[in-house]
Amino acid sequence: MRLFFRRFAPFLKGHVGSFVWIVLASIVVALSTAWGTYLVKPTLDDIFIKKDTHMLSVLPFLVIVAYLGKSGGIYIQTYFTNFIGLDIIKNLRHKMLETMLCMEMGFFNSTHKGELISRITNDIALVRASLSNYLAESVRELLSVIGLICVVIYQSPKLSIVGLIIMPLAAIPLSKIIKKVKKLSKANQETNARMTARLSEIFHSVEVIKTSNGESLELQAFQKENQAFFNLSLKSIKYAEISSPLMEFLGSIAIALVIYLGGLEVIKGHISVGAFFSFITALFMLYTPIKRLVRIASNFQEALVAGERTYEILERTPAIRDGAQTLEQPIKEIAFDHVGLSYRDNSSLALQDISLNLQANQIVAFEGKSGSGKSSLVNLILRLYEPSSGQILINNTPLQDLQQKSLRAQIGIVTQKVFIFSGSVAENVAYGLEIDAHRVQQCLEQAQALEFVRDLGGIEATLEEFGANLSGGQRQRISIARALYKEASVLIFDEATSALDRDTEENIKQTIYSLKENRLIIIISHNPNSLEMADCIYHLEGGKLVS
Repeated sequence: MRLFFRRFAPFLKGHVGSFVWIVLASIVVALSTAWGTYLVKPTLDDIFIKKDTHMLSVLPFLVIVAYLGKSGGIYIQTYFTNFIGLDIIKNLRHKMLETMLCMEMGFFNSTHKGELISRITNDIALVRASLSNYLAESVRELLSVIGLICVVIYQSPKLSIVGLIIMPLAAIPLSKIIKKVKKLSKANQETNARMTARLSEIFHSVEVIKTSNGESLELQAFQKENQAFFNLSLKSIKYAEISSPLMEFLGSIAIALVIYLGGLEVIKGHISVGAFFSFITALFMLYTPIKRLVRIASNFQEALVAGERTYEILERTPAIRDGAQTLEQPIKEIAFDHVGLSYRDNSSLALQDISLNLQANQIVAFEGKSGSGKSSLVNLILRLYEPSSGQILINNTPLQDLQQKSLRAQIGIVTQKVFIFSGSVAENVAYGLEIDAHRVQQCLEQAQALEFVRDLGGIEATLEEFGANLSGGQRQRISIARALYKEASVLIFDEATSALDRDTEENIKQTIYSLKENRLIIIISHNPNSLEMADCIYHLEGGKLVS
């Protein structure tokens, strides 16, 4: 628990003032609660037994003040608790996504997308509950317990021994229950993450699922995860909720003994009726905050597990370290020096002993069968992966010495798999850069996309998620416009014209050829028509350059 709070302490900084309000409000709630129980004594002794009319006119107002203090304190505490909690969620999610976006592609390839979404949403929500709600509630309930114990001891030190001695006995079984709950919470969160991952996969592949009649198959697979989550959740509830009846049972034993012994004390005249009922009221009320504290301790186990899962990401170091040198000049030369690449282990090499030199003012093409290593070359140039052997030089500077952002700012890429973001046409074309409406239209015209964009309503027209309101060819032309807008010194076209008709493809070819000056253009294609414009064609086979 100490490690948990040490890890997340930075996210609590800046909230000292709010915590002061929470503590002050908790003190008011505790004092008001204790005072309310104490007022039972004068109510019975002075009003009902002594028939004191003065106390009759004063006590109702004191009761109102006590409950006003309690309700007002709870309101103030709830407001500031939620303020802190929401701010923690905001900052944690920002930090988590920022950390994830720094990771190498291998991290994303080896981790289910739904798992990552689960960590940003479900896990952080549980951490928020522990850092704000549970912490604040613990302070309030603990102060209430202290206040009520003071009333109990003040009214009858003798009876308080009987009433309070049973409570510590509950700690023995409760500690075992809490350990079991933590274990189940971890399994439950992992199952929930797998279920989220399955849903993410279904929604991203819904077209394939429908065309392949895979609905029942996916539903069956999801049902398996859903049932596992149900079983674990039920088991977790079974253990977590047993703490409340256990406390009720032990409390009933204490109350029964107190009623018997207290009744004897009242009969013998050792304690007044009012003092006894004040004592018994405080004792009754004492079990409520104690039960809440036990429940908080049980629920906190989920937060501890969520905190561990969150920090697995936050403390992870990216496999690809950023270089210190900024690439300020346009890329004039890319040199591969005996480069090899393995995505997982050295037994499966995607590239082997690649040595070549690419210069500006060239159109270079790579051809080969699927899996021959063409896209792997592009991934290395963009530094999405690190070479397993050899090195790549950009303008005679080792690639690993360059800042990744400055490198990628010099490279525009169009792939066969086009990514369209939910937003306007202009936002998609100028993605990552400041929008210049004139340049957007110019790039759309060069990409043979301006005509259909005008039909959509112009560059401010909204594109749906994944470009659902566009055809495959239209999406590809938007992607080409995006690459052109970047004004990069290296343009990479990876099967960029595969979804275009013949006339549009010819026009795009002319556009690509016109961009050759002072640029290095890399074309990856199976299409002989696309390879015609290349000054140099490299053939790849099994990850090797073949002459």
